[in-house]
Amino acid sequence: MNEVMEPENNNTAASDAHTVDESVSFSKVTTVASQWMLDFMFVSLCRHFKEGKLDEFNEVLSIVDAISQSPSFNGKLHEEKKLICAFIARVIHGKQLEVLFEEDNSVMPLMSAANIWSNLEHTVADGSLFEKTAELLIAQSVAVCLEKGQRTSASSALKWFKNHHQFPQKLGAKLSKIVAQGDTYHPYLMNFTFNRLLETVQSYLDAYLEKNPSDYLLKAATEMVQSSQYTEDREDVKSEDSPVPKTTNELTTNSHKPKRKLLSSKMTDLLKPESSKKLCVSVKRLPTNEMDLAAGQIPQGWR
Repeated sequence: MNEVMEPENNNTAASDAHTVDESVSFSKVTTVASQWMLDFMFVSLCRHFKEGKLDEFNEVLSIVDAISQSPSFNGKLHEEKKLICAFIARVIHGKQLEVLFEEDNSVMPLMSAANIWSNLEHTVADGSLFEKTAELLIAQSVAVCLEKGQRTSASSALKWFKNHHQFPQKLGAKLSKIVAQGDTYHPYLMNFTFNRLLETVQSYLDAYLEKNPSDYLLKAATEMVQSSQYTEDREDVKSEDSPVPKTTNELTTNSHKPKRKLLSSKMTDLLKPESSKKLCVSVKRLPTNEMDLAAGQIPQGWR
């Protein structure tokens, strides 16, 4: 009798599940799930930035770039997060002067980061932190060029900032003198090191995530892993208590079974240049409609 009723129960359960699915708009479910995924990728990106893991950062950034193209992400908070992703992408590549983010080849990563940072002022609770970060971006844009022996580029960067951004006259005067002297290790620059820039940006990210938690999917996945680990540990204990010996034939058969790879071990080189002469990270370049950032404006789709 139980065997006859069991399929009916299964059919009922399946029918109930189908009814639940039909009662909710799948497009709305997709939107919510996609937003969770973007939040998870955002948190992952911030984590890789903090740990300085460039390869992992680039891998996640390519995913963010892909899923953020969905029309589902048109809310103010998600637009902010996309801008922050673009900002920290430029900062983490700050010392790679050959990496391009804008159509103007003379705009180096930290210069491009300064453009975006000016549009993130409303997300910074601490005004002094905003000003400090802005000054670090300017100083490091110049310092990185000097470190690489590109004095002309350092001079061009300083001139670019004078034309596009407002910054303290004292900072401008000091940097102009340092560039004129070509003094890469001037004591003044020690107040504006790249590590200090990273630390300051990290402070901003910590404060932003505290105010705007994006860890729903992260917590759910963590709980799932912890639960699975607990189950696996108990199963391991049981197997140790009552081991099942394998026959010689079984051992021989298993030793010759090829291990199936679920994913290819070969990772796509996200920093692979389009030519041997110029490195271009296409996945991180701003689309044409986002180039208004260079003029200090937030594109219509990012407002």
